[in-house]
Amino acid sequence: MPFKKLHPEIQEKLAYLEITEPTSFQSKSIPVIKSGANVFCTAAKGSGKTTTLILTTLQKLKCEAVGMTPRAIILVENKERAMELYDAFFAYVRHTSLRVYVGYEQLHVDVQKSEIFMGVDILISTPKSMNKLFLLNGFSTSQLKIFSIDDADFLTQKSAYTAVMSITQSIKKSQYVIYSEKMHPMLQRFESYFMEYAKTVAG
Repeated sequence: MPFKKLHPEIQEKLAYLEITEPTSFQSKSIPVIKSGANVFCTAAKGSGKTTTLILTTLQKLKCEAVGMTPRAIILVENKERAMELYDAFFAYVRHTSLRVYVGYEQLHVDVQKSEIFMGVDILISTPKSMNKLFLLNGFSTSQLKIFSIDDADFLTQKSAYTAVMSITQSIKKSQYVIYSEKMHPMLQRFESYFMEYAKTVAG
């Protein structure tokens, strides 16, 4: 029962949302992600990948705000997906001190820099927008604990792939978790770069 071993605040929230049983994918993936390993998670739509991403992020951050710089980064394909994920996170963090911030290309990078500077725990962004922030030293990654890519199938687009490669080269230490429907050869290439010793969990 992976839910039983999660932070008490997460368990409370799951009970409130009437989520009692993990999906088969969640039963397999949550313990592996909690172990701190780099993980490729592949499963079909509707198998609980997004909820897994949210729960394991909150678990890693112990459901509380710490410091000023992001401790969790989540990359998504576009602004629409970023906003959807923010709403999904909000259901879980609304009564915690955790601060979630969304960045995307349409929002000027200087605005993002100044808003992130005010203090953020979880940063949701698109690869292009995040890469811009990195190039401008928009924030420090010294406290980063977990870096996730949601629905990573979009990384088969060359510009997004290149941006991810650039971003990860600037990060000294973090756990990486990649969620996708299928294991693409392009995603497998990450094993030679930042996904060392990665485990694979298939839903």
